[in-house]
Amino acid sequence: MPILPRQRDVFPDDLLEDSSPHAFNGHAVGELGWVAFYTLSRREKDLMRKLEAATVPFYAPLVKRRLRSPGGRARLSFVPLFPGYVFSLVDDDQRRAALATNTVARWLPIGDPAGFVSDLRNIKRLIATEQPLTPEALLEPGQPVRVRSGPLQGLEGAVVKRRGGERLVVAVRFLNQGASIELEDVDLERL
Repeated sequence: MPILPRQRDVFPDDLLEDSSPHAFNGHAVGELGWVAFYTLSRREKDLMRKLEAATVPFYAPLVKRRLRSPGGRARLSFVPLFPGYVFSLVDDDQRRAALATNTVARWLPIGDPAGFVSDLRNIKRLIATEQPLTPEALLEPGQPVRVRSGPLQGLEGAVVKRRGGERLVVAVRFLNQGASIELEDVDLERL
């Protein structure tokens, strides 16, 4: 099976920005609600293409993975950071239309949309650094910290010690999952 070129992981591009427009498809943002679509196995990109075609706002973070083929060739692929999940800002009709795509197993409403969007913004900032990310399936309790300098300045998370190094975990609390990046102690300050 050929590896597909990178596709959009956010639609529209300014969906998570503070200055994003306050209307999508003729709806005020207050009329829309964030949901997490849990997709059928390996159908995240298919759902993303269908949502984009229907102009339904979504975000499903994709990260680079370098893979080796059996013949030894290096291949670059973009895979979901949170396998099985596509996050979308929808009204009831758009939610029903997404469920009718035959790519969604179930959907979950987001209880704290402001906190959720803040978490997604932080994840997007981590991905933008193009540093290797490690998905964290289960968050461990740790010291809350803030990044002092660099491209991630102001980002908050928790420190987790893994494999002998210090890692900053940025969580999506709704999923009890996150992503981590390796940082030096001098870049972090306690909260």
